[in-house]
Amino acid sequence: MSNIIEVQHLKKYFNTSSGTLHAVDDVSFGIEEGETLGVVGESGCGKSTLGRVILHLLDSTDGKILYRGEDITQVDREKMSELRKSMQIIFQDPFASLNPRMTVYQTIREPMDIAGGFSKEEIDKRVYELMDTVGLARRLVNAYPHELDGGRRQRVGIARALVLNPKFIVCDEPVSALDVSIQAQILNLMQDIQEATGLTYIFITHDLSVVKYISNNILVMYLGQMVEKAESDALFAAPLHPYTKALLSAVPIPNVHHEKQRIALKGELTSPIDPHDGCRFASRCPYAKEKCFKENPVPEMIGENHMVVCHYVHEINHL
Repeated sequence: MSNIIEVQHLKKYFNTSSGTLHAVDDVSFGIEEGETLGVVGESGCGKSTLGRVILHLLDSTDGKILYRGEDITQVDREKMSELRKSMQIIFQDPFASLNPRMTVYQTIREPMDIAGGFSKEEIDKRVYELMDTVGLARRLVNAYPHELDGGRRQRVGIARALVLNPKFIVCDEPVSALDVSIQAQILNLMQDIQEATGLTYIFITHDLSVVKYISNNILVMYLGQMVEKAESDALFAAPLHPYTKALLSAVPIPNVHHEKQRIALKGELTSPIDPHDGCRFASRCPYAKEKCFKENPVPEMIGENHMVVCHYVHEINHL
């Protein structure tokens, strides 16, 4: 299967009063059509920025973005409006991302109005069809966001993202603002839609239990950089990077008899503003040596599909 999205050495820097913030720094990966790539890491590691840059909601600083083999890094407004039909986003906060003055019907139909070329009958049919798909009762068609609970608001956001039949959706922590019971419903809904339509997702989250449930592959980010990428089962079974090991050690296991050793990270966070050469995790890594503070580690493939960025991955994991 070919990659629907390919990112090559992507960078996004922001100028601040303190210097240049390296929000996304030299990230490369591909996603096969119909799959879900989970992107995990602590708050502020650049996950959401990465998703927004891929969709051109933010301009990239450097690197390439390929959609179905076509370079879309620098495209004009007309081409981007065409791409919007194929590439959409579901936002984290379903209340903040919905216009409080627009009804459910108006919100879902809005992308069709912007794209143009649809009759009233086509719009009506598509809106009601999607309300059925995402599990929204038709009686809510004229409801406003403040009249809906969080789960229903997020279903409206999902319907809006689907209305133009996209092929690729960035899901930016779409369930983190919801109750746990509602989270499961939304995740199941998203998987059902993916199976029915062949959609491709980037699923951004800090919740490792969620990402394991929904993802085929997982990419781990730390301070703007990619540190590990592997198939979901392989990553949870045998994480190789010290940061990934620490992240996974914090995931609770529903077994009172299972004793799990928690890896507590110590040391100060490296600043993502004008960072020096060296591994950005070195100041918190229990295995760090002098080389880690001076030289940037390079991506290395361990096996067929497991990529890790660490100077001492072999010594740490006895490979």
